[in-house]
Amino acid sequence: MPWLSEVQLTHGDVSLEPLREAHAAELVDVLHDGNLWELWFTMVPTPDTLATYLADAFAMQGAGTALPFLIRHQGKAVGSTRFCNIEGFNRRAEIGYTWLGKSVQRSAVNSTCKLLLLEHLFETRDAIAVEFRTNFHNHASRHAIERLGAKLDGVLRQHRIQPGGGFRDTAVYSILDSEWPAVRLSLEHALRPRD
Repeated sequence: MPWLSEVQLTHGDVSLEPLREAHAAELVDVLHDGNLWELWFTMVPTPDTLATYLADAFAMQGAGTALPFLIRHQGKAVGSTRFCNIEGFNRRAEIGYTWLGKSVQRSAVNSTCKLLLLEHLFETRDAIAVEFRTNFHNHASRHAIERLGAKLDGVLRQHRIQPGGGFRDTAVYSILDSEWPAVRLSLEHALRPRD
């Protein structure tokens, strides 16, 4: 039995459900919410490359190294994320491939997703570490990861060849199981309704 298997996660008006091919049309709408593919430092598909992106996600899932999710807010598709680089024997996984439509960026949606995913990994699957990776130049993503309480492990220089040419330096962060209680409190505090 695999360490991680498909699961639906819900908190308030945010839900994560197993990604399916049938979600493609909804995801095209999300991509157009801010033309997400135009940011040079992200690896978000274009509407024309979404089918390949989904095929790659399902191939990774078939190999046991990823579990992709559709993100919904108030019932509407607003993005995608996944568990990836899954190492069941070591009880480690990465949370990555996360992208959200512009209309929900800087809202509570991303923090709620992270709470759901981290809670599942640490509390249901007994993870010892959860990793996050992002382009070194994606300062908004790096700040969001740091606000979670993740610590910078290092930078993998010339880690990937970019689709348009050139190299990507990848900043690698992690949260350890011993750090999870404090991270959880911080996320819950951030998500608490304000008067």
